[in-house]
Order: sequence, then structure tokens, then C-alpha cells
Amino acid sequence: MPYAATGRVRRAVSESVSGLPRAFWWLWTSTLINRLGAFVATFMALYLTLERGYSASYAGLVAALHGLGGVVSSLGAGVMTDRLGRRPTLLIAQASTAVSVAVLGFMEHPVAIAGVALLVGMASNASRPAVQAMMADIVRPEDRVRAFSLNYWAINLGFAISSAGAGFIASYSYRAGFLIEAAMTMACAIVVFAKLPESRPVRTALEKAAEPAVGMGAVLKDGRFMGVVGLSFLVALIFQQGSVGLPVAMGQAGFAPSDYGIAIAVNGVLIVALQIPVTRFIEHRDPRRLLVISSVLAGYGFGLTAFAGSVGAFAMTVCVWTLAEIVNAPTQTGLVVRLSPTHGRGRYQGMYTMSWSVAALVAPLMSGFTIDRFGAEWLWGMCAVLGTVAALGYWGLMRALPEEPVRKEESVRKEESDPAETVVPAPAVAAEALASAPSITAEAIASAPSVPARP
Repeated sequence: MPYAATGRVRRAVSESVSGLPRAFWWLWTSTLINRLGAFVATFMALYLTLERGYSASYAGLVAALHGLGGVVSSLGAGVMTDRLGRRPTLLIAQASTAVSVAVLGFMEHPVAIAGVALLVGMASNASRPAVQAMMADIVRPEDRVRAFSLNYWAINLGFAISSAGAGFIASYSYRAGFLIEAAMTMACAIVVFAKLPESRPVRTALEKAAEPAVGMGAVLKDGRFMGVVGLSFLVALIFQQGSVGLPVAMGQAGFAPSDYGIAIAVNGVLIVALQIPVTRFIEHRDPRRLLVISSVLAGYGFGLTAFAGSVGAFAMTVCVWTLAEIVNAPTQTGLVVRLSPTHGRGRYQGMYTMSWSVAALVAPLMSGFTIDRFGAEWLWGMCAVLGTVAALGYWGLMRALPEEPVRKEESVRKEESDPAETVVPAPAVAAEALASAPSITAEAIASAPSVPARP
């Protein structure tokens, strides 16, 4: 029996990672390395308040400027992805992030720190439209949900590990954390430069004449897609409460920071453990139904927090909305690709990314105002209402969703020139690239929270 169970697990893992092009695994490796080095976001507030002696208000201002940088760069990076290409945009974004993070570690004047933090937010967010567009270019349509899920899994695994390591690094030297993140981000740029070819589909003159150019105006006029962006913003507002509303509410209820750490750690552990098997279950199911269900689970998962009175009860509510996050993240990203014209993917992904960046700015204001004026129970009630509205919106917008057209650009061009290099049965490329990385312990994963759901 144990051998049979082991065989089933191996077969499930093989099916989850097989059939994806080699370029995807290099992109996946770049994502994982990037998140493994994401130390600054974890300890920035502590660095400013404890190491530099600034006020909590100033730390909040720096965080807001970092988020504002992400909002500003989302659309610009989307345009760059379509005009310059995926690979140049990734190289520019990652190299700029590495340089700006390193510079931030040496800034001392409060105005300089705030200004460089804005630049870091712009640079670090600029890679997202390019990553998602490149992934859509190189992965077959039927494999995209699985590919986006694997990428999201890498994001959460890397961030969980980096969160655990950030405390140890900060105890030694905050500046070392800035420099390590800069070095690892530059390593991502090197991976992109050395291993990833440009994937932007090349259109013939006939195709250019048949399909009009896609500018930002065309994106804004795409009613169905902009509706999805609006609903994505509502869902993002809900998920952001896991990192902004939940710790404040638990603190006001008399729980210690360590209690919040225990509850939110469930989010990271479940994503690492369940993202791949859940994706296997939902991969070929109706996206409208999945988005409706995940929106309801997210809204009412946070809504149940109003009735939580113990750490265990808070952890149970985290389980509910984490399941929603696991379902929503790859399904939503796959839907954005499905609604995007091939030659406008960068702009569409940029607009979608901006919805999450704006939510990251609005969510702290929303939670702070609501908790201060009305109490935490009202915040959780608002989450339930937002989840219901989002579910109804998805149900209405996605009626008669058109079938995804099969374009010749969707085929992986390398498949024609070297089929043997196109598909790998397992992430061997990732293993090769990470062979020299430090070992990862189960305790490190279990003790660290993950980031809220992101595009």
C-alpha cells in the first residue's frame, strides 16, 4: 500500500510539471530566485523605525510611495512589453531593481530614502506584465492555468523562505539584506539574458493590416476586460486584508504579534502544500464558476473573522480564504490572457497588474478608517459584501465567454526547430539553476507567512 501511494504521488507530480517548455522553467527559476531574495519588503518597516529611528507614520509614507511606484510603472511596463519586447523589459526592470535596492541600503536622509523607495517600487513592479506575457507566449493555451499556478507557487514558496531568512539577516546587518536582494535580483537578470529568448509574436504585414493596433485607449474601451479589472480590484481589496486588516484587528482584540504570525503562517503552508494538487483538480473546469466560487470563499472567509475568538479560530478563517486564493490566482491570470489580443498582451497585463497595485494602496486606508470608526466587525462584513458583488459580477460578465482562438503565434517556435528541447518531464532546469542554493527546511516554510495573492 505505501508503494502504491508513493507511485500515485510520483505520477501526480510528473503530470503537474510535464509538458511545459524549457523556457518556462527558466522563467520559473528566475521568479523563484527573485522571491527567495525578497528581504527588503519584509523588514523595511523595522529598518526605518528600529535601525533609523523614524516614526511609524514615516515608515507608512515610505511604504505608500513604494506602492505608488508600482501603480505608476504598471501601465508603462505593459507598453514596453509590447513595443520593446518581453526580454528587454525584463532585463531593464530587474537590473533597475537590483541597482535601486542596493542604493536604498546606503540612503540616510529621509527625503532620499522616500525617493529611492518610489524608484524601487517602480522598478520591481515593472517586470510583472513582461513575465505574464512571456508565459502566455511560450505555454500552450491548455497548459496556461497549470503554468500560472506553478509560477504562483514559486512566488509564495520563495517569499515564505525569504521571510524566515529576513529576520536572521536583519539581526546581523540590515544593509546586508539590501545587498543580498540586489545580488539575487541581478542573478535573475542574468538568467533572463542567458537563457530566455524573446517570445513576442512577430506579425506579418497582412496580420498587421487585419488586426488594428492595440493602444491603451483600446484597452480602456474593452468593456468586458475592464469589468474583469474592476472585479479583480475588489478581490484584491479582500485579500490585502490578510496583511493590513487582520494584524490590526487581532492586536486590538488582545492577541500578540506571535499569535498573528501563527495564524497567517497557515496561508503560506497551505499554498505550498495545496497549490499544485488543487490546480490539477480545477485545470480544465469552467473559469466563470471557479471565479464565482473563489470570490464567495474569499469574502465570507474574511467575513467569518468577525466571529473568531481564538488563534485556532483565526487560523480556520485563514484556511477558507487561502483556498479561495489558490483557486483565484491562476484562474484570474488565465482569464486575462484569454481576453487579451496576442499583440497587446503587455498592455492588458499592465492594466491587470495595476488593479492589484491600486488595491495595495487603498486597502490600508480602507481597513484603518473602518476599524477606527466602526470596529473590525464592520470591516469583515464589508469583505463579505465585496466578495458577493465580485461573484455576481463574474457571473454576469463571463456569460457566453468566447472560445479562445487558436493562433499560430501560440505555438512554441522552438518546437519546430528542436522538439527535444521543447518539453521537459520535470523542472530539471530549475533544479540545475538552484543546485547551489542553501537547503530549505520544513520549519522555515511553516514559520513564515506568504504574500497576499498577486498577479
